[in-house]
Amino acid sequence: MQLVVGGAYSGKRALIREKESTFELFSAYNEQALKEWTSFLTSSTPVVVEGWEIWVLQQITQGKSLETIKSYFFNEIDKICAQEKVLEHSIYFIMLEMGRGIVPILEKDRHLRDLCGWILQYSTKKADNVYYCWHGLTQKLK
Repeated sequence: MQLVVGGAYSGKRALIREKESTFELFSAYNEQALKEWTSFLTSSTPVVVEGWEIWVLQQITQGKSLETIKSYFFNEIDKICAQEKVLEHSIYFIMLEMGRGIVPILEKDRHLRDLCGWILQYSTKKADNVYYCWHGLTQKLK
């Protein structure tokens, strides 16, 4: 799995377009649910999975505990990474860098920031390569 991290509009998709001539987008922004990720298994092109913060917020809104949410996402990431090994193309995760040290006032927002941070750290460990995008600049971190 390839992980691309950065803030909003920092060049994350542009980096993937530089690396891949074509790809399939699996996105929470297109109202695709994470539990439907197996739908991209038939794709013959690389797949980009984005919108993690939306999927996390949906879980928070349903009133699930932080540990339950974290476990769910770690498990889904493990399954996606295992499936990538049998595919003939790459899977990219695009994840937002959130917070930069700023602690949100509202508890729900703190939970979102914390969970996204834990999920990002877990994804970093699982990723073959990690790229950080900032103002259109990209640095390979792993």
